[in-house]
Amino acid sequence: MEPIFFALATLAVLAAPGPTNTLLAASGASVGVRGSLRLMPAELGGYLVSITVLNTLSGPVIAQQPGAMLALKLAASLWLALCALGLWRESGSGFTAVNTPISFGRVFTTTLVNPKALVFAFGIFPQGPIIQRVPWLLGFCGLVGFAAIGWIGMGAMITRSAGPLATPRRVWRAAALGLAAFAMIFAGSAITAVY
Repeated sequence: MEPIFFALATLAVLAAPGPTNTLLAASGASVGVRGSLRLMPAELGGYLVSITVLNTLSGPVIAQQPGAMLALKLAASLWLALCALGLWRESGSGFTAVNTPISFGRVFTTTLVNPKALVFAFGIFPQGPIIQRVPWLLGFCGLVGFAAIGWIGMGAMITRSAGPLATPRRVWRAAALGLAAFAMIFAGSAITAVY
């Protein structure tokens, strides 16, 4: 695999809207870029764990058991729905890094079940022993950081542009609606795969 193709394909997937990016942008809108940088290791850790597990353990099972992919999609859908509900209920009255409902654990878990990991594991990363994938993983880490800063920065910019319209309640509820939409998309794709 060519490094340029790997970088472009990875950035294209990371730049696409998704549940993790929704949380990063909402955090940027809530507490700014500096307050949101603590979430970058959560995204990176979620992707690395998910990709590694998919490539080494789950890949053979998923290939042989069509129901396994259905279960993964439904689990991801359920998590996103619960996350959306939590954000909706926890929408607060002020922007502070302490009271934001966008936590390290929420970003990690959302990234862990993000279907983008399937694309990375089976479509972009070269297959083979994990030791051969180390250089690709290192490059991936840099690309994840770059994309995360972009989504966080975009959220912060939207809040600055919107002024008093960007209240904490509106930002978090918009993020909750985004996550709910992704939950419905994932559940819909799982259901259509059955029928």
